[in-house]
Amino acid sequence: MERHFPFTAIVGQNELTASLKLAAVDPAIGGVLAFGDRGTGKSTAVRGLAAILPPLRAYACPYRCDPARQSRLCETCRGALAGGKPPAIIEVPVPVVDLPLGSSEDRIVGGLDLEHALLSGERRFEPGLLAKANRGFLYIDEINLLEDHLVDLLLDVAASGENVVEREGLSVRHPAQFVLIGSGNPEEGELRPQLLDRFGLSVTVTTPGDVETRVAVVKARNRYDRDPAAFMAEAERDEQALRATLRSARTRLDDVMVSDRLLEQATQLCITLQTDGLRAELTLVRAARALASLKGESEVTFAHLAELAPYALSHRLRRNPLEESGSEARIERALAELAAA
Repeated sequence: MERHFPFTAIVGQNELTASLKLAAVDPAIGGVLAFGDRGTGKSTAVRGLAAILPPLRAYACPYRCDPARQSRLCETCRGALAGGKPPAIIEVPVPVVDLPLGSSEDRIVGGLDLEHALLSGERRFEPGLLAKANRGFLYIDEINLLEDHLVDLLLDVAASGENVVEREGLSVRHPAQFVLIGSGNPEEGELRPQLLDRFGLSVTVTTPGDVETRVAVVKARNRYDRDPAAFMAEAERDEQALRATLRSARTRLDDVMVSDRLLEQATQLCITLQTDGLRAELTLVRAARALASLKGESEVTFAHLAELAPYALSHRLRRNPLEESGSEARIERALAELAAA
């Protein structure tokens, strides 16, 4: 079995790990963007979280279709159900799929299986990375360097939750819903606004600046490299506790109350900060509800909004060349004004 560094043993990077837990509780939040330094554990955190999530109940098909969502099935599963022979239901781990920058469009969306076509003369669809990521995580490192036509492709699929392939005599539709995790170094280029807005939460990942934290990171990694089994055994209690917490948070998410007053506060905050569109307050409220559920609380409060506002809104603010303060300072000022009102 493939091993991953335990999520609960990650030292530092609290903003990243907190955002990933919220995305795991409610994937509808829209994914996480982590901009900052290389070698700070971004991919380690994603794989560690996926490893502790409960396995998926899925039909035995290439897309791991969800038996609980009959409207989101692939053609094969729909045909089997219509014929009275439903596919077998299996349990599979939550997938984590890397999308390399050099990937072709065929590799991402899928295409003609050339080997099968040459051997049999029949056209057959070969699923791509989007199929493999369905119901899991799609991780893109250096996402700000992704080619524009691939960005457009991802935007279309992220909006619809479905991958449509019409080429080379193929006509295929299959579910493609995933939590998009992007990372990159802002010094190497900015992210297109259209894609930036699709991320629910955005965090800055920096190299720890204090000796104590950096030493703790090195010690933990050295212990894991020397004896992974023993290290994971030590972390198992914390991993099990987090797994139970996430499961409970998912179960009670729909029961968390969001008052009209809270909605008004979220909207007023976004108006004050002049965010474009309505995705800002939708994401902010969803993330706040997930946070409340994660903490075992029955209602979203202003404190939840205030805690998550920098994650949900900082990447949605318009740039003002005359404004010297950064986005987080503007958000803190707007929150203070709203709290005093």
